Amino acid sequence: MDTSQLLKGVLDLAVLAVLREGDGYGYDVLRRLRAAGLVDVADASVYGTLRRLFAAGVLTSYVQPSEEGPHRKYYGLNQNGHELLARSTQTWNHFAGAMSVLLLAKEAA
Repeated sequence: MDTSQLLKGVLDLAVLAVLREGDGYGYDVLRRLRAAGLVDVADASVYGTLRRLFAAGVLTSYVQPSEEGPHRKYYGLNQNGHELLARSTQTWNHFAGAMSVLLLAKEAA
């Protein structure tokens, strides 16, 4: 199965979940997603998702100096982001439950 289409559908939720654990800059968010098992996620997709979620008003951002190079733009969840994460988690759990029922029913037959 091509996971790229699945990633497109859940990347917002995955990024929100990562940021729930703590603020992060682009590469940090990417690293945390990959460490969680989303190894096929593309750099550009994560950076684009962060910019889009910020523009949608669900993330805050601030710049921090870096000892290892240029300043880094950090992102974090604001109240709207926490609310979106809660709603999206409910939607995901419902969808994943329905898929599990469908897949298990096929295996049992």
